[in-house]
Amino acid sequence: MDLSGQVAIVTGAGRGIGRATALELAQMGADIVVAELDREGAERTAAEVKGLGRRVSVVRTDVTSRADLKTMADRARAELGRIDVLVNNAGIYRAAAPLDVTEEHWDAIMNVNAKAVFFATQAVLPAMIAQKRGAIVSLASMAGKIGSRTNLPYNASKAAVVSMTKSLALAHAADGIRVNCVCPGFVETDMWAYVSREQGKLMGLTPEEFTRQRASQVPLGRMERPEDVASVIGFLVSSKSGYMTGQALSVDGGLVMH
Repeated sequence: MDLSGQVAIVTGAGRGIGRATALELAQMGADIVVAELDREGAERTAAEVKGLGRRVSVVRTDVTSRADLKTMADRARAELGRIDVLVNNAGIYRAAAPLDVTEEHWDAIMNVNAKAVFFATQAVLPAMIAQKRGAIVSLASMAGKIGSRTNLPYNASKAAVVSMTKSLALAHAADGIRVNCVCPGFVETDMWAYVSREQGKLMGLTPEEFTRQRASQVPLGRMERPEDVASVIGFLVSSKSGYMTGQALSVDGGLVMH
């Protein structure tokens, strides 16, 4: 799985799955655009990418800003010469029972988890169309395939990613662009620490109790690591998956088997 000479943009690459993905793609030979709002996290990831001998560009990116997304794409081409891969990783999480969901809650989740995925993709498509090749992978979630009592906006946003993946794959297959998404499960990241606090509170559990409960539900018997997701993303953007597009791959230890 060789990405030598290719350029990959990873949104939200400062930590968690985004960081692991940036490093995975760099190890596969790609130069990396770290599109991240958190300067400290972005610089940390960039230093690690440089340590692997790859070129790196850090672009401060608010994924909810179309101007920032255009700058992200323009800087990638200006500084690294091309755009071969986009990983739509940036995302946020908030929990609430349906009756407690506010308009602000709904809009915040949808703007980052769904709307930004589309407009980030739109920003890189002209470059990919011009070179007649590209691979796009977005972060959906097992939440996009199931229901939830306390995550309705989040689940809806991830279901939107699955749907957009299929439509974009159909729209741009003839352009040589493949579009897929991954659906992780319970991943131990900074976001999980927040999830376990929020959900634990709603369920009357401590974060540790909530995490133990969730881990016990995983058929493969452990919590997920960011690298578990990153390695599948690496496969999806490589030529090894050259006949796959429009797919929503579950990477969740067996939690959702369809």
